[in-house]
Parts: sequence; structure tokens; C-alpha cells
Amino acid sequence: MDLKLTRPICFFDLETTGTNIAKDRIVEIAILKVHPNGTSESKTWLVNPGMKIPDEVIAIHGISNEKVANEPTFKELSKEIYAMIKDSDLGGYNSDRFDIPLLVEEMLRADIDFDMKNTVAIDVQTIFHKMEKRTLGAAYKFYCGKELIDAHSAEADTLATYEVLKCQLDRYPELENNVKKLAEFSTHRRFADFAGFLGYDEDGIEIFSFGKHKGKKVLDVLEKEPGYFGWILNADFPLYTKKVLTQVKLQSKFPT
Repeated sequence: MDLKLTRPICFFDLETTGTNIAKDRIVEIAILKVHPNGTSESKTWLVNPGMKIPDEVIAIHGISNEKVANEPTFKELSKEIYAMIKDSDLGGYNSDRFDIPLLVEEMLRADIDFDMKNTVAIDVQTIFHKMEKRTLGAAYKFYCGKELIDAHSAEADTLATYEVLKCQLDRYPELENNVKKLAEFSTHRRFADFAGFLGYDEDGIEIFSFGKHKGKKVLDVLEKEPGYFGWILNADFPLYTKKVLTQVKLQSKFPT
């Protein structure tokens, strides 16, 4: 079953130097852009991360330091990548908790003010886990009846993710073929940022989701303890978390 689209959706996958959203970098990105008329385009980039790729990570995706040594940095590629995805919704496998947060970090480091306010995202892994609870390779075999060749290749994983989603729509008639509804279904707990440091209470007010102020309203904390804002900005938190926190503060009566 093909997706019913009102605007393009970009399925993408990252290979990285590690799993720390704030510190690690992209070494490969593949994007498959599907248009409402059914046409698609794809592009894969190798990226020089500007840091050493650990041996244990190379063993997983096979991208060595030598392979990316002469490739462009993400900042050099950022405008081209942003141009491809800026008008689109997003889709991926474990994308809500890893790929999207890390991509946003890279965009912000490249001075591109990337924002998800008008974008919805489908996480195919979440749909799979809610329905079957398996891995991407198992999902591909289960839904598509094929073995996933070249797993941990960004291009292969991206194409497999798109195929799995289409097969999920065929298999589960209760899944509405609507990008917004699929995004809602594939979303875990709703956070104000991607990394989960800022959440919402029952009234939709931003709260802290960690540390000594967990569960407290952001603005209440910043009013009573102004230094907490500066501590977060200077600490090792993701750039997008800092951006959202700053936006919340700017919307309040408290000066930055």
C-alpha cells in the first residue's frame, strides 16, 4: 500500500561516530524523498565528522576514518541536505529518539535554524514494536519476506524502512494511511525537545523531565532559581534542548 501524502516525506538514516546526541557526529546520511504523486528521489552522502570514529563503531557500520578523510564536513553539506528536507515530513527507524535529534544538532552546529514545529515524523520502529516488537532486519523479513542485505548501510536501511512502512499499512488495516496519524501512533512520550529533558504537563505547559527539578514547570524554576538557565546553557546538553529552553524563557516575563 502506497502512502497517502499531502506533502513530501523524507525517510532518512544516519551512520554516526556513536550514540551521544550532543557529542557524536554523522559519518553517512541517506535520504529517500517520496512525493505526493508517487515519485521519489534519493541521495547518500559520506561525511567527514571532524573526529575519530571509534574502532567498535567502525566494526558496526564499516565506515573507516580513512574512508571519510577527504569527504566534506556536515557544515559544508548542510545547505544541500536542508534544501532536500525543509518542505517535508520525516520518517525513519528509531528516528524520534536518535536520528532526528542528532540531525537537528548537526543543523544547529552548521548555523541552520532547523525547527520541527511544522513537521511531523513517523518512527517505523515504534509502529513495529507496538505491533510485533522486533529489529529492523526481522521487520524487513517479517513484513516484506526478504533478508536485509547490507544492514547498517545507511542507504540499505533507509530503503528497507520505507518498504517496511508500506507493508505495515497493508498488514494493519487499523493503521490510518495518513502521515500525521502515523506520526502520532509512532511517537513515544511527547517531549518539548528531542532528547527528553523538557516535557509537558497535563495542561501542555513545559516541565523539566530530569534532575532535581523533575516534574516542575520550567518557568517556575527559572523564576525561583535564575542561575539554572545559565547552568544548562553552559553544560553538555543538546543544542536543541538549549534552543527550546531559551524559547520558553523568551515567551515569559523573565529577561534572558
